[in-house]
Amino acid sequence: MTEHEPRDEEAMTIDELAREVGMTVRNVRAHQSRGLLPPPDIRGRTGYYNREHVVRLEMVKDLQAEGFNLEAIRRILEATPGGGAARMLDFTRAVAEPFGDEEPEVRDAEAFLKRWGEQLTDDLVAKLTRQGFIRPLADGRVELPSPRLNRVATELADLGIPFDAVVDVAGTLRKHADAIAKAYVRVFVEHVWRPFQEAGEPTERWPEVREALERIRPLATESVVGAFQVAMTEAVERALERELTRIGGEKPHR
Repeated sequence: MTEHEPRDEEAMTIDELAREVGMTVRNVRAHQSRGLLPPPDIRGRTGYYNREHVVRLEMVKDLQAEGFNLEAIRRILEATPGGGAARMLDFTRAVAEPFGDEEPEVRDAEAFLKRWGEQLTDDLVAKLTRQGFIRPLADGRVELPSPRLNRVATELADLGIPFDAVVDVAGTLRKHADAIAKAYVRVFVEHVWRPFQEAGEPTERWPEVREALERIRPLATESVVGAFQVAMTEAVERALERELTRIGGEKPHR
């Protein structure tokens, strides 16, 4: 095709491509020089791009938004040619989704601290922050990643339990929750992710890996609830036996 032949409807100049994806021409050229974008179809002295280039640049933008740097994005795109990159992006979005249906709440920091009064000392605020249960924001507000846990803390306080004891319980929960989460991640990586990586047709198996992840989400939650119910029942029974034995003056059987 010569420079004066008509181009197809999808063909775009670099200026048109940049406008289509909301980038500057300079950024498009930079991405191409880094190997993030296939070269254009050269016709005469003009390079023409198509919808595949648009999709590739949109994936680059989305992956950057997910926290990937440009070198990592380049390696990902090289490892997942063609439609595999789109499947991979879909998978990374699934991984980034929260485990659960809670939406974080943002509260005014002063009102939140006032709610707990003198019980909420600086040390307790620091503990809750380290545990990830509150996140101070720069605008004088705090984010509560789990409003459910905040409601539980409120109910426990209404029962007369000191707030420092509530924070201690939260710390214990977080410690064991971290161990459980690491165990499930290890199982997923060793028995799903790594076999997927070692498979001969990785791009075709992205949907399979995502399905495994989606199935693990509710299973992990259900297993924690089930195991806790069993443990709580046994713990209450043991505590009750100890207290009744103490009242009766007899030695406990356990």
